[in-house]
Amino acid sequence: MCLGIPGQIVQVADSALQLAVVDVCGVKREVNISLICDDDPTTLLGKWVLVHVGFAMTVIDEEEAKQTQEALIAMSQLEHEVGDFLGLNQK
Repeated sequence: MCLGIPGQIVQVADSALQLAVVDVCGVKREVNISLICDDDPTTLLGKWVLVHVGFAMTVIDEEEAKQTQEALIAMSQLEHEVGDFLGLNQK
Protein backbone atom coordinates (compact mmCIF):
# COMPACT_ATOMS: atom_id res chain seq x y z
CA MET A 1 0.00 0.00 0.00
CA CYS A 2 1.26 3.47 -0.80
CA LEU A 3 0.19 6.84 0.46
CA GLY A 4 -0.34 9.57 -2.10
CA ILE A 5 -0.15 13.20 -1.08
CA PRO A 6 -2.54 15.57 -2.89
CA GLY A 7 -0.99 18.49 -4.73
CA GLN A 8 -1.98 20.94 -7.45
CA ILE A 9 0.05 21.27 -10.64
CA VAL A 10 1.06 24.93 -10.89
CA GLN A 11 3.78 24.89 -13.56
CA VAL A 12 5.30 22.75 -16.28
CA ALA A 13 9.00 22.60 -15.42
CA ASP A 14 10.24 20.59 -18.42
CA SER A 15 7.92 19.27 -21.13
CA ALA A 16 10.55 16.99 -22.67
CA LEU A 17 11.33 15.31 -19.34
CA GLN A 18 7.67 15.42 -18.28
CA LEU A 19 8.34 17.35 -15.09
CA ALA A 20 5.89 19.69 -13.39
CA VAL A 21 5.85 21.77 -10.22
CA VAL A 22 3.22 20.69 -7.70
CA ASP A 23 2.01 22.78 -4.76
CA VAL A 24 1.40 20.67 -1.65
CA CYS A 25 0.03 22.86 1.16
CA GLY A 26 2.19 25.78 0.05
CA VAL A 27 5.34 23.72 -0.51
CA LYS A 28 6.35 23.47 -4.16
CA ARG A 29 8.18 20.44 -5.51
CA GLU A 30 9.09 19.13 -8.94
CA VAL A 31 7.45 15.81 -9.80
CA ASN A 32 7.42 13.46 -12.76
CA ILE A 33 4.09 13.52 -14.63
CA SER A 34 4.83 10.76 -17.17
CA LEU A 35 2.26 8.41 -15.60
CA ILE A 36 -0.61 10.86 -16.11
CA CYS A 37 0.48 12.89 -19.14
CA ASP A 38 -0.85 11.69 -22.49
CA ASP A 39 0.31 14.48 -24.76
CA ASP A 40 0.43 18.18 -23.83
CA PRO A 41 1.55 18.70 -20.21
CA THR A 42 -0.01 22.18 -20.10
CA THR A 43 -3.45 20.52 -20.03
CA LEU A 44 -2.59 19.42 -16.48
CA LEU A 45 -2.09 22.96 -15.15
CA GLY A 46 -4.43 23.54 -12.21
CA LYS A 47 -5.27 19.84 -11.88
CA TRP A 48 -5.02 18.02 -8.56
CA VAL A 49 -2.89 14.88 -8.42
CA LEU A 50 -1.79 12.29 -5.89
CA VAL A 51 1.99 12.33 -5.53
CA HIS A 52 4.04 9.37 -4.31
CA VAL A 53 7.86 9.21 -4.29
CA GLY A 54 8.21 12.04 -6.77
CA PHE A 55 5.63 10.80 -9.28
CA ALA A 56 2.14 12.12 -9.95
CA MET A 57 0.24 8.83 -9.78
CA THR A 58 -3.31 9.87 -10.68
CA VAL A 59 -5.47 12.92 -11.32
CA ILE A 60 -8.15 13.57 -8.67
CA ASP A 61 -10.83 16.20 -8.26
CA GLU A 62 -10.51 19.13 -5.87
CA GLU A 63 -13.00 17.70 -3.37
CA GLU A 64 -11.06 14.44 -3.07
CA ALA A 65 -7.84 16.44 -2.70
CA LYS A 66 -9.30 18.50 0.17
CA GLN A 67 -10.68 15.40 1.92
CA THR A 68 -7.32 13.65 1.64
CA GLN A 69 -5.49 16.72 3.00
CA GLU A 70 -7.88 16.86 5.96
CA ALA A 71 -7.36 13.15 6.67
CA LEU A 72 -3.57 13.54 6.56
CA ILE A 73 -3.72 16.50 8.95
CA ALA A 74 -5.94 14.50 11.32
CA MET A 75 -3.50 11.56 11.18
CA SER A 76 -0.62 13.90 11.94
CA GLN A 77 -2.43 15.29 14.97
CA LEU A 78 -3.28 11.77 16.16
CA GLU A 79 0.36 10.72 15.76
CA HIS A 80 1.41 13.63 17.97
CA GLU A 81 -1.20 12.73 20.61
CA VAL A 82 -0.07 9.09 20.65
CA GLY A 83 3.54 10.28 20.98
CA ASP A 84 2.54 12.42 23.95
CA PHE A 85 0.72 9.48 25.53
CA LEU A 86 3.74 7.21 25.09
CA GLY A 87 6.13 9.90 26.30
CA LEU A 88 7.92 10.09 22.96
CA ASN A 89 7.48 13.85 22.58
CA GLN A 90 9.12 14.78 25.88
CA LYS A 91 12.35 16.72 25.84
